[in-house]
Formats: sequence, C-alpha cells, structure tokens
Amino acid sequence: MSDDAEPSLDGEPIPTDEARREDGEETHNAFWADAVADRVLERDPSEPIVVKGGISPSGVPHLGNVNEIMRGYFVAEALRDRGYDVRQVFTTDDRDPLRKLPRTLADLDGNLVDFGDVDAAALGKNMGHSYTDVPDPFGCCESYGAHFSTLIAESAELLDVPLEVVSTTELYESGRMDDVVEHVLANQDRARTVLAEYQDKIDEDYVPFNPICANCGKITETVTSVDLADGEGETTIEYRCTDMEAGNRTIDGCGHEGVAGVREGKLPWRFEWPAQWQVLGVDFEPFGKDHAEGSWPSGKDIAENVLDIDPPEPMVYEWFTLDDEPFSSSDGNVILVHDVLRMVEPEVLRYFFTKEPRRARDFSVERLDLLVDEFDRFERLYFGETAGEDDETAFADAAYPATIRPTVAATFADRLARNAESLRDGGEADQDAPWLSIARDPAGREAVEDLIETFAGRIRLPYTYAAVLGMYESESARIADAEKQDHVPAEAAEWARECAFGRVALASEWATRTENEYDYTVQRASMPEADFDRATAAALAELATFVEAGHDGEEIQGEIFEIARRHDVDVGDFFSAGYRLLFDEDQGPQLGPFIAKLDRDFVVRRLRQEA
Repeated sequence: MSDDAEPSLDGEPIPTDEARREDGEETHNAFWADAVADRVLERDPSEPIVVKGGISPSGVPHLGNVNEIMRGYFVAEALRDRGYDVRQVFTTDDRDPLRKLPRTLADLDGNLVDFGDVDAAALGKNMGHSYTDVPDPFGCCESYGAHFSTLIAESAELLDVPLEVVSTTELYESGRMDDVVEHVLANQDRARTVLAEYQDKIDEDYVPFNPICANCGKITETVTSVDLADGEGETTIEYRCTDMEAGNRTIDGCGHEGVAGVREGKLPWRFEWPAQWQVLGVDFEPFGKDHAEGSWPSGKDIAENVLDIDPPEPMVYEWFTLDDEPFSSSDGNVILVHDVLRMVEPEVLRYFFTKEPRRARDFSVERLDLLVDEFDRFERLYFGETAGEDDETAFADAAYPATIRPTVAATFADRLARNAESLRDGGEADQDAPWLSIARDPAGREAVEDLIETFAGRIRLPYTYAAVLGMYESESARIADAEKQDHVPAEAAEWARECAFGRVALASEWATRTENEYDYTVQRASMPEADFDRATAAALAELATFVEAGHDGEEIQGEIFEIARRHDVDVGDFFSAGYRLLFDEDQGPQLGPFIAKLDRDFVVRRLRQEA
C-alpha cells in the first residue's frame, strides 16, 4: 500500500492512492477510479457489485453532497467497463430525528427558499420526529424526508447517474432491517464493549436502539428493557419518552412509557451505517474525511466484531469549497446541481468530479470559464486534437469515456432507439433518458461506445466567446458571427451545431448570475444614437483602423489610451464613446479584449459609425 494512504483513528490505513499491484510489482493507474475498482475486485465480490453513498436530510442537498454520488459513479463505471454488473445505491437517513431547523431549503426545481417563505410550522412543531414523519413544508411531497430524497434523486438524474435512492425508513418498515436489529439487540454486551471504545457514557444500561414514541411520535433514546423473541413471538423493546439533547437546545419528551417492535424505531447511527452495509450487500463506499476520522473506525469495528461481516472497500474524499468559502446552508453559501447545469453542460460538471478525490479544491462560479476551458482541453486530449504530457493524455483516455457517455447517448438517442432491437436482453434506449435506461446493459453500453468516435465531430465554442454571442440580441447575429469567425462551419451536422450554440444560453446565464463583463447586450441590429465632437469621432475612426489591422485585445486596450492622448480626448470619455456605440451604455467591460472577440468587420463599421 502506498505511504500516502489516509490513516484512520484505529491506526489502519484507508487506501486512497492510485497504486495497484500486478505480479508483485507496483504500478499506477492514470485514473483514481480504476485503482479503486482494482481494490474492489480483489475482494472477489458477487454480482451485482453494490456501490453505496448516503446522506442525512438536513438543509439543502447541495453540490458538495453530490461529491459522494459522483465518486461512486466513476468507480461503478470503471467496474462496468470490465464487464461487471454494478448497482449504485444512495441511502437517505430519513429515519433520523429532526434536531435543527434549517435556515435555507430548496424547492423541487432547485431554487433556494428561505425558511420563513415556507410552512415553517410544519418543521417547528415536529422537532424530534423522523424526517419521514415531518410534513413537507412545500406541500408537494409526502414528507420533508421525501422532499429531500426527491432532490437527491433529481440531482443524480440531471447528471445521468443511474442511482437508486433508498429510504432508511423504508428499510425498517419493510422488515429488511429486522434480522440485523435483532442481532444487535441479542448481542448488547458485545455492542456496548465495542461502542465504548469510540463514544463516552456507554454504561451497562445502554441499549443500541431508539424507539419511536407511540404517544407523541418523537424518537427517544431511553430503553428500559428488551424482550428477545428467541425463536418465538416478536422481539419487543420497552421505553420511556425522555428529553433529547439537540445541540444547544433540548427537545422535550412526553414521558410516555410504551412498547415498540424492531420496526418501530431505529439503530443509533454508529450501528445503522454498518447495518446498511449488511442489508444492502455493500462492496464499496466513498465518504468524506469527517467519517474517516470518526464513524469509519467504529463502523468497521462494529461490522467485524458485532455483525460478523466484512466492511466494504472504503475511499476517503476531501471536501471542496464554493468560491473559496465552505458550503453552508445556514449562511446561504450553497449551489445545487440544478443551478450549475443552467450554466454549464452536464459533462463539464461530471468532469469536475474526475479530479483527484484526496485533494481539496474550490468550485468557483465566478471563474466557471476556467473549468469549461479545462474540460475542453481534456476532451481535445482524448480525441488527439491537442498535445499534452503523457500523464494528462493517459488520464483523458481513462476518464473521458465515463464522463461523456451520457452526453453521447442523449445526442444520438434516435440512433440508439432505431438500433434497440439489436440490444441483448431486450434492452432499449429511452429517448428521454437514454443513458439511464442502458447504463447497466452491455449491448447498450457497446452501442454508446461505438458512437463516441462519431462525437469527435462535436463543436465546442470557447466559453467566453459563447458569452459574447449571448450579448447579441438575435440568434441570426450569433450564427452569422460564429460562422464568419470559423467557429462553426456552415456545413456542420445539425447535432454538432446544437452542441456549439447550446453553450451560448449557458454562458449567458453565467454572465447574468455573476454580473461579469459579458452581462451586457450588444446593439448589433441598429446603431445607438450618439453625437460625438470632431476630436472624439476622429479618435474612433483611428481606433477602427487599428482594429482593422488585426491586433489582439491587449494591443487594442493599450492603443485606446494612446489614441485618446493623441487626439486630446479624455480617456474616460473615449471609453464611454465605445460603450455607447456597442451597448448604448456609458460603461462596460474592458474594451480592448472585448472588441477583439467580436466580428472585426462589425466593430470597424460601428467605430466609423457606418452601421
């Protein structure tokens, strides 16, 4: 194992490196997901191989939470590439009690909503209840837990990740957790001994089960006795509904004394997590560094020494920040997948999660153009359209197919549908969600793989240039500009043109959201009214000649100052003249670089006030 594996609290390293061994020699994968797949296969798992993630429904399921989904997706794809059937599941721990009121929520369209703008009483009156017993404050789902789970499922679907969202409440109520709960209760002494290594205040009265009070519906942590079934009847748990500490507040219990069955409560978290591994047959689970330093060591110990099972293959990932600040629902520093995909293509966001999981990084909305430029280069490396270092090219070769398959399936959905009769096992591509319908079908995957080479004919407009086109009022002007500047050949296939011009709306949304230099409208259809003095008009004409000569943006920017000086025109007034002619505004972006991105003939005519 590599020396840079992540250490856990129990002293055993959690492997996260990209190293693997073949014939006794250490080699390295270009893509971390392949290294993880190697480790999973060394365990000789049965099929379907189960990849899991999970989350507790609190606040907003933001982009940071999707980290776990996407890390799992790429490992699942690496395994599927080797011919294995893989099931990716994601548990929502919706049996947990509501302990804290969120300050920010999200509707099912991914729009952030302040707590005061919804039915706050639905949450406030149900503190201490399971999330699935708390009414949905939006009134659109069966419960607050169901609302949250729906958002998670939508996030995965928007990124074309074939994910099964599993409700922990459903696991209990369906009886799937019965055996493991009864096993834990039958081995309380062993459970207490193991847990005491990781948690304070574990005494001989501690029972690893939290009943739901039949009187008030809250979860209580006070069990007074357990009557095991011992092969006859049902296991029952006697309890008293007592107060629950929730941070700096206390949730009052009602004092009721009652009896619950194993389906009428839940295991504490440190037991519930490994119990999920057993019930779902989990082979691999990624998790954040907070679990690596806390829950993982106890979960592993409980799995091995209480449940008598092997824990899944782990992988630790680093958190990332949003515009250099931690994700925080309470502070409003969150962004959902829904939001991001209004600004970039899904494949660009999928690419973000191909990066090394151990490394902390920032997701910057302000500089989203840099991420898109990175993706475009990554794509060009794969198709051999640009040169790169050997490790860059190897990474692109390994990671690009899993990143782009959903896009290829969506782009050529009609071809996949026409060829559906040739898919083995009766597989058929759904034109509305083609990749989700065939991701686990070998013949469907093969058909998509064959189409990746066809996708080499795609056209990607540079993101900032797409933002410039978004400043034009008419679609015809955008098309004319892109064709004139040789970004989009007139004879390009329709799907390739859609790929190119689809980026314009995305980049425009980015410009609007960040209020950056592209958040203006170029008045191309007609020239704004402007009355300049003789010196300013002459200076504009000289600038037109300089632009006509083909200088780049920085050269134009510098020459603007020189021209203003030569004509004795105030430089601020000169910039305003340019903005007036282009935007009918007195201010705008850095003029030189912006002019250089526009159709040169248009700029020259406009500066000469000819059109």
